[in-house]
Amino acid sequence: VQLQASGGGLVQPGGSLRLSCAASGSILGINAMGWYRQAPGNQRDLVALIRSDGSTNTAASVKDRFTISRDNAKNTVYLQMNSLKPEDTAVYYCKAEQLYRGHQYDYWGQGTQVTVSS
Repeated sequence: VQLQASGGGLVQPGGSLRLSCAASGSILGINAMGWYRQAPGNQRDLVALIRSDGSTNTAASVKDRFTISRDNAKNTVYLQMNSLKPEDTAVYYCKAEQLYRGHQYDYWGQGTQVTVSS
């Protein structure tokens, strides 16, 4: 499984960005895709995750501002980020969880930098 993330950049506080992550390769069995973020000196934390049944988990700190969605036909997951704050600044990583013969395999995309600053 290969993950190609895009959409990061520099945005002013209050602005919006949309991240995209496209999965390719042996994608059969991917049952969840999501976004994590890591700021300097911090651990990598879950931002939002969406499962194949459409259910989602979203971090409390972004729940009212970020929305995760997926396009199954394009094997792509999106993260719409609104009302961005400086504390949202981080490298954002896409993740895919694949089930195969009873085991979960995690795949990570390259990070995309999101910087919120005036």
